[in-house]
Amino acid sequence: MATAPKITFDTLKKEISQRQFKPIYLLMGDEGYFIDKLTELLSEMVLTESEKDFNMQTFYGIDSDVNSIIASARRFPMMSEYQLIVVKEAQELDKFDVLDVYAKNPMFSTILVLNYKHGTVDGRKAVVKNIAKIGIVFESKKLYDNQIPAFITSYFREKEIGIDEKSAQMLTDFVGNDISKLIPQLEKLEISLPKEGTRRITSELIEQNIGISKDYNNFELQKAIVEKNVLMTNRIINYLVTLPAKEYSPISTIAILFNYFSKLLECYWLSNKNEQSVMTALGLKFPIQVRDYMIGLRNYNVKQAMDAISYLRAYDARLKGVDNVSASSEDLLKEMVYRIMH
Repeated sequence: MATAPKITFDTLKKEISQRQFKPIYLLMGDEGYFIDKLTELLSEMVLTESEKDFNMQTFYGIDSDVNSIIASARRFPMMSEYQLIVVKEAQELDKFDVLDVYAKNPMFSTILVLNYKHGTVDGRKAVVKNIAKIGIVFESKKLYDNQIPAFITSYFREKEIGIDEKSAQMLTDFVGNDISKLIPQLEKLEISLPKEGTRRITSELIEQNIGISKDYNNFELQKAIVEKNVLMTNRIINYLVTLPAKEYSPISTIAILFNYFSKLLECYWLSNKNEQSVMTALGLKFPIQVRDYMIGLRNYNVKQAMDAISYLRAYDARLKGVDNVSASSEDLLKEMVYRIMH
């Protein structure tokens, strides 16, 4: 949105943690997780437990009146620096735009939090523009599949738990980008770890607690294709296509391979193709991440990498029903991988 300040979840979380508060927070968008986490953090940081009794109010949009919310926001806190007002389900609030009256002249001793889920307020509206001038307008967007491994890594890092790239990718392949389904799986893994000592999520732990195979997944499939290991490639595909649709989609395989070959293509233009140069060019953090690219540079030339990208695009369309009458997902996957590897 052109009128909203460009602020990330991490930046906003840091500001709130440092008690750098704004008088109004409009937290909106399709990803409820980030909205809930920021609201929880504000609840923890703005008031102490004893201050909440007199200085925290929660409204629900479906049965609240805008004028009542404004009247509450204009009150002074009792024996506290701030009062906190949270409006949940603000998308259900009748006459939401009337909040512009308050946004033009807010109380700086009030922290007003508007949780507007499953959509956004039109950024051209005066209420949004005026909130942005003195407060925060944050759009919580759904993460793309390729952003989920980094989210998983960050989630565990905050809890001082390690996780390797393969394990993060296994979880991504299994759950996808639905964070509401992902978090319970991450919590299940966290509970399974020892309370003391080194705490680390491994592929073995995931297999034991969530049921994802550590040997037959998209991460291992990519590795087999890069190594041109035909036998292992077919074994993994044979396993993956037997999984329920909620656990595996061929489209996820195509997305991962497309990302890999697109990055591999960048490596061919490097003047120096050593591990450090590849790490820098691709923005990789760990040497283990470079392995597949170094092997790929040996096993595939530029034309083969470009052909692989073309095949992936074509079979993505066929798996979605374009120019495909009767071929099964298994047949299409095997045919696609054969053409990439040969």
